[in-house]
Amino acid sequence: MNNLSEIHRRSTAADDNPEDGSVVSNDYSTTVGALILSLVLLLGVPGNLFIVWSILARARRRSVTTLLILNLACADGFLMALTVFFIVYLAMQTWVFGTALCKGLFYLCNVNMYASIFLITLMSVHRLVVVVLPRKTSARLSRKIVRRVIFGMWLLVAVSALPSLVFRDVREDKDEWNKTRHVCAPNHTLPRYVRFQYALETVLGFILPYAVIITSYVLIIRRLRQTRFRRKVRSEKLILAIVVMFCLFWLPYHVINMIQVAAEWYSEGSPRREILEHIYKSSRAVTSALAFISSCANPVLYTFAGKSYIKKNGLGFMARLFEGTSLDQTATKRGKDVTLSNVDSSTASAQNG
Repeated sequence: MNNLSEIHRRSTAADDNPEDGSVVSNDYSTTVGALILSLVLLLGVPGNLFIVWSILARARRRSVTTLLILNLACADGFLMALTVFFIVYLAMQTWVFGTALCKGLFYLCNVNMYASIFLITLMSVHRLVVVVLPRKTSARLSRKIVRRVIFGMWLLVAVSALPSLVFRDVREDKDEWNKTRHVCAPNHTLPRYVRFQYALETVLGFILPYAVIITSYVLIIRRLRQTRFRRKVRSEKLILAIVVMFCLFWLPYHVINMIQVAAEWYSEGSPRREILEHIYKSSRAVTSALAFISSCANPVLYTFAGKSYIKKNGLGFMARLFEGTSLDQTATKRGKDVTLSNVDSSTASAQNG
């Protein structure tokens, strides 16, 4: 019980409302978070800009997978440019940018979170459709349809992230030395609003998409095992690596979300609530910073995946990687698009014949 009392004392010393200052109430956590974000900024901005340049300026053909990767790089690069605000916030342990940026920046962070996982989900579903229904896909899946799907996804993302815009505000807070500071913190007036926002983030931004992703890859594997003609598909490996990378960096964030939701089910002053509050308050800055890493990890991943092209293609290596990473990539010949999946089928028939 003495340990519980100490946890309660430290928790209440930071602020009267357990949500206030949950990101900047721990010196160690904020220091680690600021260092992580600084590294993310240095790697993420040039890395994602290089991806965008490679696709727009150097890629000769753009497949559906490449188009999705382009959207992902744009979203990640834009988010990386915003990290400077959060580095200052963590370093100063006070919010100096006003209410509008407090709401807007955290809203954009949530937009990126949803956009990233939805784009990755679209990649997985597209691979499933291409592998299971290659001929129907080549006939019906035009670039215009894909762009409409992506546009609809961005609308869904903008709506899904609205709770982070509504439930956030700048407040005055007293630190353990009774010094006034400003925190950009959630402003939930009722416990059910806490449960709603963080449960929504985890269910819609993690659990449901990963259920779709896992189902897609199970069906893809089953289909490939049933196919007599098999060839190594680089896109499956690359997209799977993106999926795993996203999971590793975002899982801790969503675990903390669920811990905070669980804490709201206990009454004020409950020993279990005090423990859960201490856990999520002391961990929120680090897990949020880890989530940012996922936005700068993809350029590193693509570099390793395309290292065999570097010697031959130089700065164009990533463009060559994207050109060769999908079954749906098209080659224009005599005014007609011929999908690689159809080429593979023809090759298979020739070999079997």
